[in-house]
Amino acid sequence: MSYVTTGLGGIIGSLLRYFLSVTALSLWGDGFPFGTLAANLLGAFAFGWLTNNKAVFRKLPAHIVSGIGTGIIGSFTTFSTFSLETLQLVEQDHLFFAFLYVIFSLLGGLYCAWLGSCLAIKVSNTEKKSL
Repeated sequence: MSYVTTGLGGIIGSLLRYFLSVTALSLWGDGFPFGTLAANLLGAFAFGWLTNNKAVFRKLPAHIVSGIGTGIIGSFTTFSTFSLETLQLVEQDHLFFAFLYVIFSLLGGLYCAWLGSCLAIKVSNTEKKSL
């Protein structure tokens, strides 16, 4: 069952990512890969929040967790696109933008994952107190 939910989640995540990329491209053009950056930061936040939201994850079957984590979030974020876009920025002599992209992706991703984790822990602690 995990294969099915992960596959379905992958379809959803990839469609969401495509929508985000198209939207970012229409809003800001193709000078900087805002769509991929946004997908990776949102995905880091969501994965941090979901994996530390024990109140939700304890209640969900493992195949649903796999569908959300590996399927939706895994296909929504992408390291391969990040790597290719960084290389393209370097090849186009946009070294400053390439540097910014790597730094924002790395530090922003770590920060968003931490922020999502903190939020989940805070919500979980608040729920425990209200019980």
